[in-house]
Amino acid sequence: MCEESISEPPRPHPHPGLFLALEGPDGGGKTTQAAKLAAWLRGDGFDVVSCRDPGSTQVGDRLREIVLDRDSVHLSVRSEMLIYMASRAQLVDEVIQHSLAAGRVVISDRFLLSNIVYQGFAGGLPVEDLWRVGQVATAGLLPDLTLVLDVSAEAARARVGPARDRIEDRPAEYQRQVRAGFVDAAGVHDGPGGLCPYYPAPLVLIDAMGDPNAVFHQIKSEVQRVLALGPRT
Repeated sequence: MCEESISEPPRPHPHPGLFLALEGPDGGGKTTQAAKLAAWLRGDGFDVVSCRDPGSTQVGDRLREIVLDRDSVHLSVRSEMLIYMASRAQLVDEVIQHSLAAGRVVISDRFLLSNIVYQGFAGGLPVEDLWRVGQVATAGLLPDLTLVLDVSAEAARARVGPARDRIEDRPAEYQRQVRAGFVDAAGVHDGPGGLCPYYPAPLVLIDAMGDPNAVFHQIKSEVQRVLALGPRT
């Protein structure tokens, strides 16, 4: 089981920069919180690169359009997974690796954990297979800290509203499985096990049901804890 807070997290990559990922169900406020986090870190003098997964490259933006288009009705879960992985591979090679090597802070709106939850836990693909493909797509790179914004499926659907993409438009039961997958990944569940063996990077569950400023206070505290570890040696 994973811990809910970070004391001395391992370094998942060798670069001097810091890699932060925001995860969780659609409607959890990831985009809003990523913007708040970037603004706060820039205000403290950090060089910040913000990205979204899928997207943030020319190739990734095109793939994003395909995978989220509601007209892509015949796209299989396996094809969907591979499109996400291809976009992520381009993002890592074109943006993330170089930014971390230059000592920047990278904030990603989603990363590999989304594949493991959406197409694995909720979509039915073997999690072990997703992890293996993910290792290729990311070149083994994982975030220093993954913040999982937790919100109920009902609240998330209400926040998203009627203008939903192909994934957001899936049935309520699928969305409940997505939420359960993220909670399980963070190790907050009653049963044994969890998805953490397939995502060995620090995970913290953030209660995202409240006011955005209160949510950001939780996020800020966890990031400050990682920053307090000091620079890499």
